[in-house]
Amino acid sequence: MSIEKAREYLKQFGAENRILEFPVSSATVELAAQALGCEPSRIAKTLSFAIKDKAILIVMAGDCKIDNAKYKTLFHVKAKMLTAEEVTDRIGHAIGGVCPFGVPEDVEIFLDESLKRFQSVYPACGSSNSAIEVTPEELKNYTPTSIWIDVCKQAT
Repeated sequence: MSIEKAREYLKQFGAENRILEFPVSSATVELAAQALGCEPSRIAKTLSFAIKDKAILIVMAGDCKIDNAKYKTLFHVKAKMLTAEEVTDRIGHAIGGVCPFGVPEDVEIFLDESLKRFQSVYPACGSSNSAIEVTPEELKNYTPTSIWIDVCKQAT
C-alpha cells in the first residue's frame, strides 16, 4: 500500500506519526482542503511529468498551475503529464495520493516557490485520504534531493 511506503520513508525523519488519515477522500485539492478545514492554496499538490524517459514530480501550492512558458524555459521541453497508469507504475503512488515521499530514486523532485508563502502546507502521503502538515523547510528536508524552482502561476 502506498501510504505504507510514505510512512516507511518518513520514519527516517521521525515524521511517520504525523501522517493524518481521513474517513473521507482527500484526492483533490478541494477535497483535501475540506478534510483538513483549510484553504485550498495550502494543499501541496504533486504533479507528475515526463521529460524524455525520466519521470519528475513538481510540488506546488493548491491554487497554482504550471506556467507553460516557465516550464519550457527551465526544462527545455513542453510540459507533458504522465498518464494515470504511468503515475502508478513510475512514481509508485496512484493519482489522488501522489507525494514526494517513498518514490523511486530516479524520480527527480522539484518544489515550487509558491509553497514558500505559507507557514505550513499539506502534501498527500501516498493514499487518497491522507496528508501531513509540514513547513516548506521541512518539506525540503524530507526530500533532500529536491530543488526549489519557479514554474507556476496562480490559477484564475
